[in-house]
Amino acid sequence: MKRTAFYIICFTILLIFHLSATAVNAQENSSKKESVWKGFKRIDFQFQNRNARIIFPKKAENGNPWLWRARFPDWHTDADSILVACGFHLVYINTDELLGSPQAMQVWDDFYEHIRSQYSLQQKVALVGVSRGGLYVYNWAKRNPEKVSCIYTEAPVCDFKSWPGGFGKGAGSKEDWELLKKVYDFKNDAEALKYENNPVDNLEALAKAKVPIMHMIGLEDSIVPYAENTKRLVERYLELGGPATVVPCDDYVTGAHGHHFAIETPELVADYIAYHAVDHSKLRSEDFHTFKSGLKNAQLSFQQNKFGRIAFLGGSITYNNGWRDSLMAYFKTKFPQTAFEFINAGIPSMGSTPGAFRLDNDVLSKGKIDLLFVEAAVNDATNEYSNTEQIRAMEGIVRHFKKVNPTGNIVMMHFVDPEKITEYNNGKTPEVISNHNKVAAHYKVPVINLAKEVTERINNDEFTWDNDFKNLHPSPFGQGVYAHSMITFLENAFLKYVNEDDKIETEVLPEKLDADAYDKGYLIEPTQKLSAKSWKYEPNWQPTDNVGTRPNYTNVPMLIGSYPGGVLHYAFSGKAIGIAVAAGPDAGLIEYRVDGGKWQKLNLFTKWSNSLHLPWYFTLSGDLSDKKHILELKMAAEKDERSLGRTCRIRYFYVNGEKL
Repeated sequence: MKRTAFYIICFTILLIFHLSATAVNAQENSSKKESVWKGFKRIDFQFQNRNARIIFPKKAENGNPWLWRARFPDWHTDADSILVACGFHLVYINTDELLGSPQAMQVWDDFYEHIRSQYSLQQKVALVGVSRGGLYVYNWAKRNPEKVSCIYTEAPVCDFKSWPGGFGKGAGSKEDWELLKKVYDFKNDAEALKYENNPVDNLEALAKAKVPIMHMIGLEDSIVPYAENTKRLVERYLELGGPATVVPCDDYVTGAHGHHFAIETPELVADYIAYHAVDHSKLRSEDFHTFKSGLKNAQLSFQQNKFGRIAFLGGSITYNNGWRDSLMAYFKTKFPQTAFEFINAGIPSMGSTPGAFRLDNDVLSKGKIDLLFVEAAVNDATNEYSNTEQIRAMEGIVRHFKKVNPTGNIVMMHFVDPEKITEYNNGKTPEVISNHNKVAAHYKVPVINLAKEVTERINNDEFTWDNDFKNLHPSPFGQGVYAHSMITFLENAFLKYVNEDDKIETEVLPEKLDADAYDKGYLIEPTQKLSAKSWKYEPNWQPTDNVGTRPNYTNVPMLIGSYPGGVLHYAFSGKAIGIAVAAGPDAGLIEYRVDGGKWQKLNLFTKWSNSLHLPWYFTLSGDLSDKKHILELKMAAEKDERSLGRTCRIRYFYVNGEKL
């Protein structure tokens, strides 16, 4: 089975590439200057007080491949322009006086992390080094072989003893030799000549990584002699098993001592780089993302107000540790000057209906929310909510949130389970995902479809469900898959440039998809005054049968009916009414009616009740007129044959309407 780089980075090192430091963003934004390079947008900016630039393709190639020039960025740019036209980004930072020294390599390390984080470029970069640029590209590639897709050089310096040292057949450069000794901190010539980490040295890791290299050289070059540079490096590289190509050029520039020559076939160079830098076999997380209106308001709030409040609403996959921790770390690193408050409103077993009614209590009551992540696709399907209920509830979450936070942003996520994998592999979109997507499209909410991404990555032999992902509650590796995709989404969703005068915009809501959407949902804890014959108020309920519970469903108030007889009356105002119960091993049947209508029966016992006092939301009526109503509840005489009793434990009443 194919094990791609994606598999390796998903959990253990994904933050290295995506959580790079961005403290220099302010400097970059304040110094940036936009211009045009061969018809493409070019941005010049400052990074660590050095001139840097990036050139943007009109449309990026899959994976956002990029080209990094070392020294002489405006020399022989025909191949560069071909690659930019084909979707490559082109970058450069001026470390010209450092000659590939450890100081230069530290700047390169920092620039790599910054440029990838800012512009969502792929992990592996194609390096281009001209002449002394060889010192830079090889010295950096040897310390970062996993970050290099290929190396292309022209007349490269591969050993500074040859140039600028002049200790071979070449004339060398006395002035540059003195500079080199200074930046490498050599005390004298003897110490420099003993140095054992020139590009020609220590090629083992680069060769083991099978990084392809191509050298364009002049056989008559007397400045950087072929025999002392490319010949030595390539022979060693081949002996170590590394792939290498050498192309001699003989169209020399007069007076350049064979060191300058024309590149007759820039297409050859561009094809070579494109072949090795673009992996068309890998899937892009972006292909499973729908961006819609983006996250501009959240980004502006984080950057301008220096504070951000982010909430996560969902079931057990949200409640558990994993991807959520990675996202919290990401935000802190992406916006280092911003103080964040994170709200984990995940509760196991909860889908969109519980989310719609507990949103007010568990999320909105915490203050203004800048960004909400919401998921419910797994539990909505597992808990067998109807299509209508799924749309009403998800629309209720989105609409309620946006009414309270008209400048807040939402991201909707669809997690994976085996049933969804089967449906996708049968050519069908799971109904629950279609239902939630209708809401997302109507309200222009971005979507991360992790269910489809995981399915297609499994089909692409990147990993397996049984050995790697393992469960709908993902393994650490599976959590990494989720986090990798979400961080990729965020990197693409956040604007690359933010003007100081950009304003946070208030969103105008469209008409409802469903007139009965749960957009005014709230919870009501039972009180002593609701007690009735056969209904007891317990202010601090906890089980005595050693059966498991969920958070917020033990040591809390409960209204408990345990035998037939008395009728409970509850007055409310709104279009929907329901009860949130602890449906454990003794869950019974209830009878209920609204406004004196016909009595209806409802079995509270679920397929999980034998092993858990399961939090469960039962919507008793969802399409009432928007006025005052009376709910009546009583315990039924009969019971489910699997149940040990006839009990109803009400943790909350929930209502879609105005609070009385």
